[in-house]
Amino acid sequence: MDKVDFWLTSGWHLLEKDSNNKLLPTEDFMKAYFSRPEVEIVEDSCDDEKILNKKLLEKPFSLVSNAELQKIKDDDVKFNYQMILNFRDFLSKSNNIEEAYLKFCRGEKINFPPLFLDQLVQNILRNILDESPIALQVRTAEIFFRSQVVSVAEDEIMLADEEMVNFQAKSLQSEKKTDKEQNVDIDILRESSADNYWGRSDRFDTSIDVAYTKPGLDALARVIEKWIFHFLMVRVSVTPLQKIEDERWSWHVGLDSDSTIILNDLYNGKKISENILRQILCLFKLECDEKEGFLKEMINKPVYMALSMNKNQIVRFKPQNLLTNLPLANYS
Repeated sequence: MDKVDFWLTSGWHLLEKDSNNKLLPTEDFMKAYFSRPEVEIVEDSCDDEKILNKKLLEKPFSLVSNAELQKIKDDDVKFNYQMILNFRDFLSKSNNIEEAYLKFCRGEKINFPPLFLDQLVQNILRNILDESPIALQVRTAEIFFRSQVVSVAEDEIMLADEEMVNFQAKSLQSEKKTDKEQNVDIDILRESSADNYWGRSDRFDTSIDVAYTKPGLDALARVIEKWIFHFLMVRVSVTPLQKIEDERWSWHVGLDSDSTIILNDLYNGKKISENILRQILCLFKLECDEKEGFLKEMINKPVYMALSMNKNQIVRFKPQNLLTNLPLANYS
C-alpha cells in the first residue's frame, strides 16, 4: 500500500531534514514566501521592486540592505517584504526550524506575522506525523495551528475549522441573499470514515468529536505525546479524564489562555461559575514515562491539562505551552 500524503500546500515538501529529524529551511521554502501575493509583481510595480523580487527569487537568502528596501515606492509592499525578511532572518539564526520555534516559545519576540509561526507548527507536525500517519491524529493536529469553532451537543463536542465555518456561512448568506447568520454543515470525521480525510486534507473542511471516550480525544492525546517527544526527547503518556480528583494536585498546564486562568483558579480553590466551567472541553493527565524526566518533587505525580473554548465558543490552542510549562528535570 502506498504511503498517504497530506497537507500538500504546507511547504513541508520543500524542507530538508537533519540527522535528528529536525527541519531545515531551504531556498525553495523561502522562495515560496517571496512568491506570496503580498509581494507579487504587478503591473504598477516600480523597477526597484522588480529588481529586488528577481534577486530574492533567484537567491532567497541574499542580504538585502535597508537602502534597497527603501527604494520600493509602495509602502505596503515595502512592509510586506520587511516581514518576510524578518521571518527569514529568524529562521536563519537557528540550527533548525524546531530550534527557532523553541526560541519563540521561551520568550524571543517576533517581528513578523504570527501566521508564519502557525505555518511552522503545521510543518513540524507534518514531519512528526509523517512516519505512520493516522487520519484522526492528523485531523486533531489541525487544532495546534488553526482556530476551531465549538459545537456542544448531548454527548458530542464537535470542533470545526473557524475559517472554513465562516467561509461556508458567508457563502450561504450570499446564496440566500440575507444578512442573517447561517448554520453550516461540516462533515464529521469518524473512525469509520477516516480515510476520506486524505483527499481533502488541505481543505480543513471536516469536524471532529473530542468528547470524553471518543476516538478524536484519544487522537489528540497521542499527538500531544508525539509533539513533546519530538522537541524535548521526553516520553510521556497522556490520558483523557472526566474530572480532576487529586488531593496531591501539584502541577497543571492550560492548553489555551482560558484554560490557564481556569486551572489556576481551581488549583487555588476559587469559586468558579458554572458558565466558566462549561468552557472546559477536555481534561488530560500527563505522566512522565522516564524515571528522572520530571523534577524531583514531581516524580510519580501527574500534570493535569485542560483545553477550553473562549466565551465566543472558539478554541485557540497554544502548543508552546506544552514545551515551556512542564516540570522537566532537564529544561534546555
